[in-house]
Amino acid sequence: MSQVARQSALQRALTSAWMHRGWLAWLLWPLSLLYGVLASLRHGLFILRLLKTGRVAVPVIVVGNVVTGGSGKTPVVMALVQHLQGRGLKVGVISRGYGRSQRDCREALPQSSAADVGDEPALIKRNTGANVFVASARLDAATALLQRHPDTDVIICDDGLQHWSLGRDLEICVFDDRGVGNGFLLPAGPLRERWPRTVDLVLHTGNHPTFAGFRAQRILAEQASRADGSAVALTDLMTPNGKPLLALAAIAKPEEFFTMLRAAGLRLARTEALPDHDDLINWAKRDHTAYQVVCTEKDAVKLWRLLPDALAIALRCVPEPDFITHFDRLLSELLQKRSKAALSSGHGHTTS
Repeated sequence: MSQVARQSALQRALTSAWMHRGWLAWLLWPLSLLYGVLASLRHGLFILRLLKTGRVAVPVIVVGNVVTGGSGKTPVVMALVQHLQGRGLKVGVISRGYGRSQRDCREALPQSSAADVGDEPALIKRNTGANVFVASARLDAATALLQRHPDTDVIICDDGLQHWSLGRDLEICVFDDRGVGNGFLLPAGPLRERWPRTVDLVLHTGNHPTFAGFRAQRILAEQASRADGSAVALTDLMTPNGKPLLALAAIAKPEEFFTMLRAAGLRLARTEALPDHDDLINWAKRDHTAYQVVCTEKDAVKLWRLLPDALAIALRCVPEPDFITHFDRLLSELLQKRSKAALSSGHGHTTS
């Protein structure tokens, strides 16, 4: 078994164990107690101000989760960015840039590769055109973004609910159909921190929410995108005259992507699931010329440099109207408050 196959098998085993309180979860439970103590101690240091929380001069919205693995955070971020841009606001995005080769602070540019800035920041930049900065410390990314683009009205942080060094004004916690799994902390369960805990908005991206919150619908795009930006209708991929389709996904839940492709009418000759954030380099070295490769947008920002003929099929997130109404109200209150404060103190970086 290859290293990638072993990694995928381990990921599937843990994901399965985290949904139930079976023998593996109970075996790891003592370690989860230690994890919980360390996480609580660290958070307590921020509450006591023994560790500093940095704030910037514009509202910061954190879109994150308490469950490890993909829950649809990045599609939610892109949906919110596009919504705020439609309102005429100048939106910046910050991220750790998971999987990138460097740990410096830098701006994601249209030509930036996933290796330079991370696959998700590269995707956000490509899809929204927003100013995107990445850094190991998200406060550094926010500070650099405002220095380069001082006309920014609001910053959205992709992930980071548990990164207390960055002050935030609004927290959105995203869940999928896993809910909180078996309710255990890592590594016995999927929780990064204990739930429930106070957040401003809860958004469910799955079809079967397990507790209260707003909902978002995940919709497969009606067309695929080429590397040059041109489009191919999905109906054109349904005809039996072209090459057979090979669907690739290096995301947290690849089977969901494959299921949606089949539901859209695509006949998949092969499916290949790789670990989340895989760089795809070794996979692309194999011969795939007999197939038309289709993949997620997140994978495409890496794959197009290696396999230019691949097609990306987007998965859109559409929050329900009530969520947008509540979000707009909360943000308007924040903007009014910050605007009044800016008249007396000006923009800048402070710590508390």
